[in-house]
Parts: sequence; structure tokens; C-alpha cells
Amino acid sequence: MDFNVKKLASDAGVFFTRAVQFTEEKLGQAEKTELDAHLENLIARGDCTKNWTEKIFRQTEVLLQPNPIDNTGARIEEFFYEKLDRKIPSRTTNGELLGQYMLDAAKDFGPGTPYGSTLITVGEYQKRLGGAEREFLQTSAISFLTPLRNFLEGDWRTISKERRLLENRRLDLDVCKARLKKAKLAEAKAALWSEEVDKAEHELRVAQTEFDRQAEVTRLLLEGISSTHVNHLRCLHEFVEAQAAYYAQCHKLMQELQKDLSSANGDSIPNAFVINPSTSGMSVCSPHSVTSLPGASSPSRSLVSTNTLEPETLKIEEVKPPATGTRKAKVLYDYHAADTSELSLFSDELITVYTMPGMDPDWLIGERGNEKGKVPVTYLELLS
Repeated sequence: MDFNVKKLASDAGVFFTRAVQFTEEKLGQAEKTELDAHLENLIARGDCTKNWTEKIFRQTEVLLQPNPIDNTGARIEEFFYEKLDRKIPSRTTNGELLGQYMLDAAKDFGPGTPYGSTLITVGEYQKRLGGAEREFLQTSAISFLTPLRNFLEGDWRTISKERRLLENRRLDLDVCKARLKKAKLAEAKAALWSEEVDKAEHELRVAQTEFDRQAEVTRLLLEGISSTHVNHLRCLHEFVEAQAAYYAQCHKLMQELQKDLSSANGDSIPNAFVINPSTSGMSVCSPHSVTSLPGASSPSRSLVSTNTLEPETLKIEEVKPPATGTRKAKVLYDYHAADTSELSLFSDELITVYTMPGMDPDWLIGERGNEKGKVPVTYLELLS
């Protein structure tokens, strides 16, 4: 091993000198050359760009691959492929894996059974969704993640290297300034010091030239961040377009899946979950269970009209409220009467309601002042 003691001692001396110089600058005991305001602004803008680019890059990685274990494995795999200069193979997505599991399960359960055939249908769509996800991940990695990574690992490393070199040039310049100042103070003591002053002035001119040159290089690199912003803006647009196309494709596939399931199992699925009122002792959907959900959407008109009370069975003008049994009800939604036997309702108003023997349980008699008519229970919230 070639162990250079002199170089090691020199590096240690430089490190110690720099540490002392930084400490004196912090304490205000040493002169510090300030950078011009434009360069300082460029440096601050560069640091801001680096910090936010790094955060956006890391969080985008988490968004595209949220599983930490898979993410770690993927990064290691990508590292090896990059070092070998080979193309990274496409990975099976979770959606594709789920779809394959469903298809395999259908073989064991029987493709001809309702459950097996449905598993096949859903599994095929899950594989298509997984394929769409894989394309989105690949597009996003190429159009968005790669440019951000190239900036962080390429341009910013170069900028950081030149900034460190600029800082060293500044420290050297300050040392030369301090040396010249000491030489001038001791110039009157002996003629020998005139040579020291000349030497210090020469070193200062050289240090100043090197500092100015390095400041210009650093300034040009930092000004290039503006073009980096333009490039990242274009990449951001491409990322959003890929994301929008992916979600639109997912929405389309899910609509097709729902349509296929409705056409294939529309008759069998509801019948499998129907509750027999004679055996359960309760209705599948009681009026009170519906009215207990104020946030529920307005019932369809077609559903209400199927259970209307026939006009000949009950004449509204002859109906009189019972002595007991009337209740107050709050109207949940606007309702337009279908005929003269019904009462139109307005959202949030309070009306009096009661029932009559033989009435359809989905309807009540409602009164508002001198107006009276049938009202659907599903549009009301019964109050105690």
C-alpha cells in the first residue's frame, strides 16, 4: 500500500486551518468575502429546487409503488440492471396477480358454477386493469421520474461540486487578504517585509482571479436551473396526461365489468339474497329503515308509483284524521303529486301524517293546513 504521510499531514493541516477559519468567521474575528446578491439568490433558488425535487421524486415513487417491501426489492433490482446496462424487465402488478389467482381458483371451483364463472370474468378484468397499471407505471417512470432522477444525480451533483470548489476559492482568497494585511502592518519594520508584501499581493491577485473564475462557472450552472424548471414542467404535464389516461381506462374497464356481471348474473345474484318476509317476520326494506337515513338519495319516482293506493279504495276528501295516532314528519325531498289524491311536498317542511286501515304501508295521509293527500313514506323523516 502506497501510504503518503506527507499528503496525509498536508490534508490534515488544511482541514484544521479551514475549521479555524470557519470558527473565526462565525465569531466575527476573520474577514469573509461575501458573494454578490445575484449569485446568492441563485444559490438559494438552487437549494430550493433540489429540496423540493427530491421530495416530489421520493413521494412519486411511493405513489407508484406504495408497498415498502416491493419498493425496496424493486430499487435493488433496478440498481443491478442499471449497473449491467440492461433493460429493466416489466414486473407483474398486483392486479395481474390477483386476476391470475381468480382464474386459478375458478378451475378448482368449476368454471360452470355461478361462482366459478364470475371469478373468471372478474379475473380477466383484473388482469386487464393490472396491465393498464403496468403501462402507467412504465410511462410515468420514463416521462417523469427519470428526468427528476437525472437532475438529482447528474446536474445537481455537478453544481454541488462546483459550489464546494467556490467555497474553497473563497477561503483561499480570505487567507490571502489576511496575509497581505499582516504584511502591510509589518512593512515598516524592515526592508525584508517589502518582499513579503509583494508576494502577498501576487498571491491575492491569483486567488482573486481563481475565485472570480469559479464564481462565474457556478453562476452559469445555477442559471441553468431555469431550463431545468421548463423541462420538469413538460414532464409534469406528461405525467398528468398518463395518469388521466390510466384512470379513464380503469373507469371504462370497471363499467364494462359491471355490465358483464349484470347481464350474466342479474337474475341469480338478487335471488340469492332475497329475504322471505313470511319466514323472517319483517319486510326486506321497511319504511322506517329508509327514513332513518337522512343522507340517502331521493327515491326514484318509478319505485314509489308502483305501490300507490288505488283511488277507488280510498277517497281522500272523505278521510278524517283519527283521534289519536297523528305524528309530525319532516320532508326530506321535494315531491310532485302524480294526481289529485296525492299531496305535493317541499323539502324541510313539517306536515302532519297518519295512516288508515287498509293503506299501503309505503304511504301515509299527509296534511298541510287545509291541504290533504297521500305522501310516500320514503320522502319523510317521522318525528316523535
